[in-house]
Amino acid sequence: MAHAHESNTKRIWFVFGLLSVITIVEVAFGIVRPDALFKTDFLGMNLLNWLFIILTIVKAYYIVWAFMHLEGENKWLRNAIVVPLVFLILYLCFILLVEGDYIYNIFKDGTIKWNF
Repeated sequence: MAHAHESNTKRIWFVFGLLSVITIVEVAFGIVRPDALFKTDFLGMNLLNWLFIILTIVKAYYIVWAFMHLEGENKWLRNAIVVPLVFLILYLCFILLVEGDYIYNIFKDGTIKWNF
């Protein structure tokens, strides 16, 4: 019984370390904002923002995987939970970026100016 407890403790520390490293990388990139990532556009957005979105999805996936104990479940159950969430997150990002770009262009080039 003690052996199982030790492996759970190691598992908790591993999850904590992995999520901490990903968060530290996100914060470091947010502070430094390297020009190679910040000034390079890809699909209407700079690479730094794409990096943030990808790392956030990785963290969300791993949180669901570890804390909802999905690693021990059936493959179909895991996919039924995780795949729709990843799809909806990507879809939400797409809609926010397209609509945000449209509104930005309206205020930048249109007759309506930034009055708020």
